[in-house]
Amino acid sequence: MAKFERILSDKVSEPEPGLWSNCKRYGDQVYISGLVPLANDGEVLGINDPGEQACVIFRMIQHYVEAAGGKMSDVVRMRIYVTDMRHRPAVLAARREFFSGDFPCSTLVGVSTLVDPAYLVEIDADAIIGAGAG
Repeated sequence: MAKFERILSDKVSEPEPGLWSNCKRYGDQVYISGLVPLANDGEVLGINDPGEQACVIFRMIQHYVEAAGGKMSDVVRMRIYVTDMRHRPAVLAARREFFSGDFPCSTLVGVSTLVDPAYLVEIDADAIIGAGAG
């Protein structure tokens, strides 16, 4: 029987132990928590730039998927949260930098705020390792 495995990447900072895991794998399935645009030193990246914040987050997702043995084409579902729907074009442009062909299933949700007002975007994702093209 498969068991959960916590996936770590030295390129992405982890939350305080005991709060949650950023990434877990169960068999070939990978679950990535909602990520925000934080550098490993805790600095918020892409201040006032939703496109850059989305790129930072997509890079973090890529680091986790690769640490789990996969590639970005293995991502099957994402939930994207934005604090203003006017950020949609910038976030979708950033998404095109990381995905092509058959894009993951996605949900875009407008929210009134995220945990820190400097965050304009938060994204979580699920992947199935080995299922993507290429």
